[in-house]
Amino acid sequence: WSVFQTGVANSIFKGDNAKASLAFSLLLAMLSVGGVIGGKLAVKYSPRIVIIAGGIILSFGFFLASLVNENIAWLLWVSYGVLGGIGMGFTYTTTIACAQKWYPNKKGLITGVIVSSLGLGGVIFTPIIERLIKLFGGQGAGEPGTFMVLSVIFLVVCTAGGFFIQNPPAEILTLTADDSKKPVKKDYTPSQMFKEPSFYIAFTTLMFACMGGLMMMGFAKPIAVAKGLVETATIGVLLISVFNSAGRLVWGIISDKLGRENTIIVLLIGTAVTSLLVNMANGYWIFVLIGAIGFFYGGYLSNFALLTADLFGPKYMSANYGFVLLGFSVGAIVSSQIAGYYKNIAANDISLMFPAFVIGAAFAVTGVFLMLLLKKIKSRQNI
Repeated sequence: WSVFQTGVANSIFKGDNAKASLAFSLLLAMLSVGGVIGGKLAVKYSPRIVIIAGGIILSFGFFLASLVNENIAWLLWVSYGVLGGIGMGFTYTTTIACAQKWYPNKKGLITGVIVSSLGLGGVIFTPIIERLIKLFGGQGAGEPGTFMVLSVIFLVVCTAGGFFIQNPPAEILTLTADDSKKPVKKDYTPSQMFKEPSFYIAFTTLMFACMGGLMMMGFAKPIAVAKGLVETATIGVLLISVFNSAGRLVWGIISDKLGRENTIIVLLIGTAVTSLLVNMANGYWIFVLIGAIGFFYGGYLSNFALLTADLFGPKYMSANYGFVLLGFSVGAIVSSQIAGYYKNIAANDISLMFPAFVIGAAFAVTGVFLMLLLKKIKSRQNI
């Protein structure tokens, strides 16, 4: 989205960055809604059907986005944001849940592989999107044609990929992550999960954790431009995508050894520190910082999926994780509005955007205390 941000803001929303970034926030928010709906449908029907349906919805959302102009600006929120997010949620949580069931004793590794592939999409598509925007008329004019091309790609890839997805045999579903000979203690349905304090702690921590990373993800290119790196600003987008993807894999593997809560605490501390350094970074150091923020942010996407499976079991994981992801949705909307507000104030003086990252750091520190509380609850319950 960072590649689209400036062109969409100027051509559709009359330069309002907050309104433009709301499309991205809505996509992330509706990803959680799509995850909940898709997760329930996957339990009732099959992951294959849900993933293919998600690809169709995602494709249709981007097709409608290609028709948006300043007279119907709200349609971008509905198309790219709502439909795109729901379609993405159908495919995202369903694929993770299915993969975890196949590899119950390597959940950290396999979840890291799946969610890092999502981050890798940013690496692959950033230069493609840049080229397409130029091909279709440049910034502020080439975005509609680019949305159309992406619509076709998503339809083909998600439909074809969906045919290969299926649940494992029943005997594999009885295994735990720690010992392949022991049955799972309990699989919580969503209604049972809602009665557990650990759900609300995970929900709130994820909401707080993602803010710093999302602020940087949505504004990596404008920040690099404001730092005087106009010619190489796209590198910032590529870096946050690369390190975001790497972080999802690396931190997923680390959490198998370190534990989910301990890993999340490390990520939160890293997010808080790097967010506070944004204002100090100048020249190419801003790229180093962007990469670091992306690396920590990526770890959340793998570890909260793993934490959900550990706390509430694998059977209803796709639906349960969808509900936990609602915390991510709230954080996405709030962070985009905070970052967009301060970016409007900052204009080209990016130092005036610094309060947004201070707020993100404060939320990350709060998340540390919440994870310590969760560890205490788990020790009491001997989970």
